[in-house]
Amino acid sequence: MTVNAPLVVVGDALLDRDLTGTADRLAPDAPVPVVADCAEHLRPGGAALAAYLAARDGRPVTLITGIGDDPASRSLLRLLDGHVEVIALPLTGPLSQKTRVLARGRPVVRLDAGSGRVHEATAEAREALRGARAVLVSDYGRGAADAVRDVLAEHPPLVWDPHPRGGPPVPGTRLVTPAEKEACAAAAGGDSLRDLSRAAADLVRHWRVPAVTVTLGARGALLSYGENPLLVPAPAAHHGDPCGAGDRFAAAAAGLLADGALVEEAVEGAVRAATEFVGAGGAGAALDPAGPPPPVDDPRAMIDAVRARQGTVVAAGGCFDLLHAGHVGLLQAARRLGDCLVVCVNSDASVRRRKGEGRPVTPLADRVRVLRALACVDAVAVFDEDTPERLLADLRPDIWVKGGDYAGAELPEAALLQEWGGQAVLLPYLDGRSSTALIERAAEGLTRTGAPDGAPGPADRTVSGTGSWSAEGVR
Repeated sequence: MTVNAPLVVVGDALLDRDLTGTADRLAPDAPVPVVADCAEHLRPGGAALAAYLAARDGRPVTLITGIGDDPASRSLLRLLDGHVEVIALPLTGPLSQKTRVLARGRPVVRLDAGSGRVHEATAEAREALRGARAVLVSDYGRGAADAVRDVLAEHPPLVWDPHPRGGPPVPGTRLVTPAEKEACAAAAGGDSLRDLSRAAADLVRHWRVPAVTVTLGARGALLSYGENPLLVPAPAAHHGDPCGAGDRFAAAAAGLLADGALVEEAVEGAVRAATEFVGAGGAGAALDPAGPPPPVDDPRAMIDAVRARQGTVVAAGGCFDLLHAGHVGLLQAARRLGDCLVVCVNSDASVRRRKGEGRPVTPLADRVRVLRALACVDAVAVFDEDTPERLLADLRPDIWVKGGDYAGAELPEAALLQEWGGQAVLLPYLDGRSSTALIERAAEGLTRTGAPDGAPGPADRTVSGTGSWSAEGVR
């Protein structure tokens, strides 16, 4: 299997601009927010973003795209310089630009400008495509893919990322990656999982391609060869900026296929890459000079990405030995207070010191895995001390959440949060839920079974095969 094989990306480049500020009031002359103190961030968009991200994976990348002599084209070339080799196709009109205005990291409005289109290819572009080992088509409907369609038909690309305004992929393309809305529109279907499965199968036949994978955002991706689909779930749920996630998916899938991966392996890797991309801040963090997007399980990097968008960081803590409805309700409410939630969880040694021998019932690795599986949890951080003060001083959340069982008592972390302008708050627990109570009820249930000391009761047994069992009294 090849490592970091070269990739040629052909498609429509855009210049993306984010204007990020704060909105604390409405305009006096219209019911619209006033976004103040905006900072401007430029980045590659469209096929240029896909090419840039593929290069960040460590592979040589050539981008064939429309480039003019307008200011937006020159800005884009500066952003790509040193990362991607660009073969320019003649552009009629200025390069397309997308400008997002964001308030505290959330889009308020998008402004589009530039009507440039590609109408013809160059000999250099055709030669590069004919000699390419692997090709990704990133079609945004502005003519680049159509201009070289005859060459692509001779040598079908590995991946075609379509757009409603663009043409269909050439027959024989190894993998086509429409988004959910694009697949529904192309196959005139609904948006249920059953409808999407049928749409993907219909598109395999209609486009005459071996495989179609429909990207489903936080749900992952649906891969179809024309029959029963394979659902590849996302490894984690993130509430970050999804802008550019489709480009990240296509770039990762094309790169893996170029390296020799099977289609299923490429889709699984692309889902992981897109999930990490969103968790690290999305396209807004794509040009971070610190390097490639950090892994999804790095809470500090995730916090930095949220703060870069002027978002609010929320943290909550506990042992979470046996996760129950009270925990889930608290964490869901905490997540609604801001733009990300970091759960600070006690290590096994810390739980043992607090709760005594025999605790935790659930080891740290399992507790962390269960917490990360919750859609409301963006990251998990572990502390080994008896209290989370040192970890909080490192993470510096804007809001620290405690359960309602502290009501009437002074929160020990409140003074620490004030050092950086944070706030400690109480949220109510669901009444009567606790890990300790669950353990006690489980022990009582085992006692009622009459199992002798040292002998396994029903709750200790594991059963293989097709049989089943229940432990009476274990609630």
